[in-house]
Amino acid sequence: MTRATLDKKPHEVAAMFDDVAAKYDLTNDVLSLGQSRLWRRAVAQAIDARPGEKVLDLAAGTGTSSLPFADAGAYTVPCDFSTGMLAEGKRRLPWMPFVAGDATKLPFADGVFDAVTISFGLRNVRDVDGALKEMLRVTKPRGRVLICEFSHATWGPFRKVYEEYLMRALPPVARKVSSAPDAYVYLAESIQEWPEQAELARRLQSAGWNHVAWRDLTGGIVALHRGYKPAA
Repeated sequence: MTRATLDKKPHEVAAMFDDVAAKYDLTNDVLSLGQSRLWRRAVAQAIDARPGEKVLDLAAGTGTSSLPFADAGAYTVPCDFSTGMLAEGKRRLPWMPFVAGDATKLPFADGVFDAVTISFGLRNVRDVDGALKEMLRVTKPRGRVLICEFSHATWGPFRKVYEEYLMRALPPVARKVSSAPDAYVYLAESIQEWPEQAELARRLQSAGWNHVAWRDLTGGIVALHRGYKPAA
């Protein structure tokens, strides 16, 4: 896969992540200039997981994004459709209950989780609206969703510089540090094609989430979208 479109083939996307699993976390730290750690911290603070809660972390990859929730005492389920990512995660964190699953057909019962989150994975899902509804289905009434995703810089000059970085600087850097650099060309393109912040908020509301809001991080490069499931 070398061109990003919104008509994604799940098996191709999964295979792409299988290829980058070994160095995925390192590559993200390098390409984001260390910002990825700050973004993960913002997600953990926004979710505010507590002992006794159940948290579903979608597109969890190797489980790095799941650790803060588990450390807070919540029963945390890392879920991903890339078996390569899951295998690498299980090797690193054998105690975590990794689950293979498609975000559009989650292998969980209705109303199981207090919180569902997905970081930097929703734009790789073929049916985004279907995934948002599935997240709602598996969340308890009054439960919460948090989506952390690359978005669009809100200041014009910065946006231009950022987009130049994505398409010109990111691929050569990825070739030096990643086990599958071509995958990062796809990732750069998928970021550019992703909807604006307000559009994703509208789609969350259409899927049935209430009190939807978002917060920009790093000038809008990343956005946190939050919503709550209505009471039963």
